[in-house]
Amino acid sequence: MAINIGSTTSTAGDLEPMMEMNTTPLIDVMLVLLVMLIITIPLNMHAVNVELPKQSSELPPELPKVIDIKINAKHQILWGSEIDAKYEVVTKLELESRFEKEALKAKQAEIHFRPEPGAKYEDVISAMAAAQRLNLKQIGIPTIDTFAGVGTVSTAK
Repeated sequence: MAINIGSTTSTAGDLEPMMEMNTTPLIDVMLVLLVMLIITIPLNMHAVNVELPKQSSELPPELPKVIDIKINAKHQILWGSEIDAKYEVVTKLELESRFEKEALKAKQAEIHFRPEPGAKYEDVISAMAAAQRLNLKQIGIPTIDTFAGVGTVSTAK
């Protein structure tokens, strides 16, 4: 406890203890402890390697042309595109001649066979066999999820 010395209200024989605590030494001790704590805490040197994308001036690859072959329950073969929804009925001979023209191109289109639910298995297989026989490289059948708008088309390469 501190005592009040030199107070105007106190007399020489009347020394009273002060009611206030001197906090200066307490603050000094707290600052020293804080500095010691800061010095002794190890620094976290956790590094996370993040591969940022490289900027490129190249254009993204062009999407391949897609030709849809629909086969229905009436044994009809429809040649067209799902994008513009234009289909034309072709015979098996016309289908093979179009496959031949497509096989001669340097960049072949993807051929997607889309058999309708009532289509005959033999019709679908004969059309796929013709495409394979004429050396078309990218032949595929869209999966069921694609019709729901979820999946992608699986193509055989």
